[in-house]
Amino acid sequence: MTVQKTASEMMPVPAAPGLMAGYLDSLALLERLHRLLLDVIKDEFERLAILEINPVQALLLFNVGENEVAAGELKTRGYYQGSNVSYNLKKLVEAGYMHHQRCEIDRRSVRVRLTKKGRALRDTVAALFERHASGMEARGVIGFEAMEEMNHTLRRIERYWTEQIRYIY
Repeated sequence: MTVQKTASEMMPVPAAPGLMAGYLDSLALLERLHRLLLDVIKDEFERLAILEINPVQALLLFNVGENEVAAGELKTRGYYQGSNVSYNLKKLVEAGYMHHQRCEIDRRSVRVRLTKKGRALRDTVAALFERHASGMEARGVIGFEAMEEMNHTLRRIERYWTEQIRYIY
């Protein structure tokens, strides 16, 4: 027997004012950090005269790494957050960074993997991230334990949001 909740039972309990302010600040910070990350990658590419792909495409290459995945899996696996996956894949294939192949079993499905050129660019992005991690540690911005705690908290938020999307309360 399924019990229906009344409208008053579904109303959320208001968050404490300090928590709500902190949550909104965190949301704004996450958004700014993502845009800044794209700017940092763009700046690095300009220094290296890499002009044929954009930072979003570079992150896509970085996240695919050594894997071979179906194009449709890129969003579900969290490799890509943008709305125009096919456009960016097409550009990466045209520029020689990614190889695509139709699946033998399901001809509608396309599998993608990095080419040698794509792996080289991925290594460039990995080196940039390595410099950032080392620099932050050396300057005392964040250490291993604080990074682990932050990542743990972000994963908990990710799980909570995922549950909200799936309507699990």
